[in-house]
Amino acid sequence: MYEYKVVELREGLIGGKMSGDKLERILNDNAAEGWRLKAITSVEVKGRIGPGGVDGVLVTFERQR
Repeated sequence: MYEYKVVELREGLIGGKMSGDKLERILNDNAAEGWRLKAITSVEVKGRIGPGGVDGVLVTFERQR
């Protein structure tokens, strides 16, 4: 049996343009807790201000329970 975790990353939350170093840190931090990368999906994340969104990614992890 598996469990899943989805992390939403918006450009503004990870400091401007998506940084490979910051994404790598997130992947490694989760790997240390037993999570493995399942998928990375590019999305438009709705912002809190105004009707527009910002580019972002959903990072899906899985691990055995």
